[in-house]
Amino acid sequence: MLTTPARPAPVILLSDQAAAHLGPGMARLFQDQPYTIVRPSDLPATGSHDIDIAFISRDVTGTSSKTVLTDALLRFYDILRHAPRLAWVHGHSAGADRPIYPELRARGVIVTTSSGANAEAVAQMILAALLALGRRLPDLMAAQRRHAWEPLLGARAPRDLAGQTALIVGLGPIGQEAARLLKMLRLQVIGVRRSDAATPHCDRVLPFDRLNEALPLADWVILACPLTGQTRGLLDAARLALLPAGARVINVARGEVAVERDLVAALASGALGGAFLDVFETEPLSPLSPLWDLPNVIVSPHTAGHTSGHYAAVAELFLDNLARWRSGQAMRNPMP
Repeated sequence: MLTTPARPAPVILLSDQAAAHLGPGMARLFQDQPYTIVRPSDLPATGSHDIDIAFISRDVTGTSSKTVLTDALLRFYDILRHAPRLAWVHGHSAGADRPIYPELRARGVIVTTSSGANAEAVAQMILAALLALGRRLPDLMAAQRRHAWEPLLGARAPRDLAGQTALIVGLGPIGQEAARLLKMLRLQVIGVRRSDAATPHCDRVLPFDRLNEALPLADWVILACPLTGQTRGLLDAARLALLPAGARVINVARGEVAVERDLVAALASGALGGAFLDVFETEPLSPLSPLWDLPNVIVSPHTAGHTSGHYAAVAELFLDNLARWRSGQAMRNPMP
């Protein structure tokens, strides 16, 4: 049987933390085959760099957002831009909407993501958000701060979750796991994705061009889709107006999927019953944003997927793709 020969000894760019974490696994993978790990501190500040592969790990992006970049991340990007033989870059996040990624793709660089590595954690945050808003925990916490004993009785009693409808926009690993968890609470689940292919744990699945049909049925809108030309500004004033009074929004996708000013207006007017927002159009969220102080909003600092085990899960995915790259196999989670 013919086999694909292994690629020549690669030079791999890793942060100090990633190099320490991945060292044993890479040694097992390469065995007696040569490879070289370089760190940003090993490279000159100017000139071109002989790099074949780079791993943008969580510690590299640090507290950066798409609009506010740390010096460490800017340095990493500069190295990538001056690495003429760069062949492949792996990112720690599920999305590939940072501007650097299409820039690299335009050069012919393979870009892979860590889609699925934090799916369970993000889906659990969706569940926590739905339970917190559905059981009116923000009201109880506000009463606690006032030292007020205010039972949720009568008109203030929460609606039963069983029988409510959750509309999950995006049925990748996160959306599918969220659907599974919500069915356990006996919610009706409608999924929206690029096609209407049946999906486990969804009662119905609609394509994006039929989203407006589902919105009037939705007690909950859960945004879990990637940011694309199709999803940018997806949830705007016109679509928010299609929702039943008191519906709630959970956004763990990207801030740009919802039009933030329209969301604020609907929340402030009471048309929306509440929101859990992990992502925002501009991050960090401005201290002047009204979202901080709206009583029916829970603000989360883009942290839905953060767990102590996330780094290891992403590292495992990178090592698997590294083995695939060496043997010429198809890689997981490639960016189109």
